[in-house]
Amino acid sequence: MIAIGGAIGTGLFLGAGGRLNQAGPALAIVYGVCGLFAFFVVRALGELVLHRPSSGAFVSYAREFLGEKGAFVAGWMYFLNWATTGIADITAIALYAHFWSFLTPVPQWVLALGALAVVLSLNLISVRLFGEMEFWFAIVKVATLVAFMVIGIVLLVLQHPIDGHSPGPQLILGSGGLLPNGIVPLVLVVQGVVFAYAAVEMVGVAAGETEKPAEVMPRAINSIMWRIAVFYVGSVVLLSMLLPWSAYKSGESPFVTVLSSIGVPAAGDVMNLVVLTAALSSLNSGLYATGRILRSMSASGSAPRFVGVMNRNQVPFGGIMLTGAVCVLGVGLNAVVPSSAFEIVLNFSAVAIVSTWALIVVCHLVFVRRTREGKLRRPSYRLPWSPYTQVVTLVFLAAVVVLMWFDEPAGRVTLLCVPLIAALLVAGWFAVRRRVAALAGE
Repeated sequence: MIAIGGAIGTGLFLGAGGRLNQAGPALAIVYGVCGLFAFFVVRALGELVLHRPSSGAFVSYAREFLGEKGAFVAGWMYFLNWATTGIADITAIALYAHFWSFLTPVPQWVLALGALAVVLSLNLISVRLFGEMEFWFAIVKVATLVAFMVIGIVLLVLQHPIDGHSPGPQLILGSGGLLPNGIVPLVLVVQGVVFAYAAVEMVGVAAGETEKPAEVMPRAINSIMWRIAVFYVGSVVLLSMLLPWSAYKSGESPFVTVLSSIGVPAAGDVMNLVVLTAALSSLNSGLYATGRILRSMSASGSAPRFVGVMNRNQVPFGGIMLTGAVCVLGVGLNAVVPSSAFEIVLNFSAVAIVSTWALIVVCHLVFVRRTREGKLRRPSYRLPWSPYTQVVTLVFLAAVVVLMWFDEPAGRVTLLCVPLIAALLVAGWFAVRRRVAALAGE
């Protein structure tokens, strides 16, 4: 369920409409290519998990293969990713809630704070309750997608007119082809699609608390690939055959666009509830992941002692509360600049997730090298075509960072802040290195 929750989110439910309008039907190809690289990343992580399951996930592997400095960078960049994503999530929840008129008078910051309080409280109770929430969040998302795809296929087979258009492949070929706006818009949407897949690595974090990781992990990771193919690529192809690409628009779910066009009552209400669920799922996952990562870092001295504190339910109370505290800053953003809060934090999480994926791949490269030296043994479940797969993935991630420069102004401003993030990491390392060395017995 965590694998499903990580692979399906608001990037599809809400973001696909604007990207279809920008890039045209070839968006399906971009989703497929980016999904393949996301699969390579999580497959590499899966092999590391089977080598040594750990609730510290890739921070633990960064420590083993890149040293304490590598673990420090990996942990705090992942924390930055989920802390900023958490702010984006509570902002999104508040915006979605304002869709309903009875909640419109409620200030955005109040709704954001309420969402944070509910999910934070549930996350602190037990890991079982976290898993239960993710199960039901995933069920809602998958059931909605399956229902839409069934409706769409029926409309295709019956050739039922949609907003004056007859559905079918001719809508792709007759509306400017696969690339109606040329290749440049298609290339520019790559970074947005990559970030739509952010959180697939969550399955690796959860593996440390899985009863039988050797059995569960391969099945969960392999299923990500076909889910991407069916839900992302399949949905975009289907949407392109139901309406012309120009009928979709940014800020409106493409599924709502189609369902509203055929007169489905309350389509907007239903889909708004689904994207609200997706945002709650993301917030829930972020609190879970950072709690475990920060606890692992605290044990090594890379993070303050209090983030390693466990409550009586064996939940890393301190780490979850620290992430929650940063999200409270997001509540402040919603009070001061409600219209800009979402964009301000989203791009920072983008840089963090690219760095996290890159570190996972680099750790796997070092792991494979050590197995070839006879120091370690590779499990039977492996990343295929190593080391070529890792090198191509790293080149792809570097290209995504370059593309951010052309996303003005948000992407460019974020990249200009990278030196500041690097300086903070360096300062932080000098502040903790003695404690790290002492705990390591050096």
